[in-house]
Amino acid sequence: MVETTAWSAAETFALGAPEAADIPIHFLGSESAGKNDAFDAAQQAWLSAQGFSGAAKRSVLIPNSEGKIAAVAFGTGNGRQGEPSGPSELLTGLLGAGLPAATYRIASELAAPDLASLAWALGGYSFSRYRHKESNGARAKLRLAGADADRIINTAEAIWLGRDLINTPASDMAPADLEDIARVLADRHGADISVIVGDDLLVKNFPLIHAVGRASPRLPRLIDMSWGPIGAPKITLVGKGISFDTGGLDIKPASAMLLMKKDMGGAATALALAHMIMGQQLNCRLRVLIPTAENSVGGDAFRPGDVLASRLGLSVEIGNTDAEGRLVLADALALADADAPDSIFVFATLTGAARTALGPDLPAFFTDDEDFARSLPPLAASIGDPLWHLPLWEGYRRNLDSDIADINNVWESPFAGAITAALFLKRFVSKARRFAHFDLYGWRPAARPLGPKGGEPQTARAVMEHLKRELTS
Repeated sequence: MVETTAWSAAETFALGAPEAADIPIHFLGSESAGKNDAFDAAQQAWLSAQGFSGAAKRSVLIPNSEGKIAAVAFGTGNGRQGEPSGPSELLTGLLGAGLPAATYRIASELAAPDLASLAWALGGYSFSRYRHKESNGARAKLRLAGADADRIINTAEAIWLGRDLINTPASDMAPADLEDIARVLADRHGADISVIVGDDLLVKNFPLIHAVGRASPRLPRLIDMSWGPIGAPKITLVGKGISFDTGGLDIKPASAMLLMKKDMGGAATALALAHMIMGQQLNCRLRVLIPTAENSVGGDAFRPGDVLASRLGLSVEIGNTDAEGRLVLADALALADADAPDSIFVFATLTGAARTALGPDLPAFFTDDEDFARSLPPLAASIGDPLWHLPLWEGYRRNLDSDIADINNVWESPFAGAITAALFLKRFVSKARRFAHFDLYGWRPAARPLGPKGGEPQTARAVMEHLKRELTS
């Protein structure tokens, strides 16, 4: 059973009514730092001596006459300096990670108090599974009360879960371990779950998933989880679960394998989003499909030039074995689409081309729903989970043509790799009302206010925010 700290996000909060011992945090912008009536003359003098001007990210501990912390002043700059986007309340993650152990409360009237509370927990995350440093368990906690406390904690737990899964090395994150976590989620939320493993994938007609994983002794599988009332809007999440990607026979150089433990980042994102949907009781019929395999080098590995069958019936010529993620997703998408859901959302660390175009902070997304394409980016940016719309340009569809099969899995060109991959996936979807594919990096290259360096289930919060509004309107 894979270990996870995901259920401990609540430990970053103190629940219940405020107490007299709670230390107040005052949020001060660059225009209000010198004229705030929350501080007496001595405290104002202390802030002045510290050179505090309300600049974004700057915090000052204000002592009382006994030398203990009486208050915290936190700079928010112009109010629009969240990282990588959004309001300055998102900078609160710096406090969750950096303040001395005590209980704190937000003392300022904020435009986005829930975002500030969530940022506190996201910034307070750490991955410590393999460290043996002693800890007394003491940490900074934020007082959290009100009707939205459960929602904030659930969201934080979901993101912590996604981070834990991505950060765990492949030695402890095989397809079977992803199955274990999916079963934990299903049990927690009362969802139904079934799993098809190994050669049964051939019996049940998932030949592409089987082909990608057959060279590894750690058996490939398809995880299928369902939750929610029949008759509600049908939302299907599909997450790429390549537990490690060597590139197969088109093997990657060593430098390109260093982060390949994160090639199951799409599965981690789908599971994080599923935890939010189920935990916050959205009105939908949820289905989660995780095709998971290890793309290994071995005598049984699929080869460049092979022609493979797919669940949909299309034959696929293998132009490159390192484009394996789209193969496992294709079989899962064919299954998902047969149910004609209202929405299919695909999450995958799919192409380097998307990273070349947009960098690590900004996942690309592709959709055939133009209203969704217009509305999602500003919503996502406003909560610090940004993304960018790229086109499903049908003119490039011909680049996947094969001389001997129905379709090739790659276009042997340096151009439009992310679009071409998205078009490949779209070939396996025709009945769903809405298709959206998220090509994400799944990794934070350096520590930022919303979390440390490491795994990140990008786009999960953005899609959740959209679904909350769509399903309750």
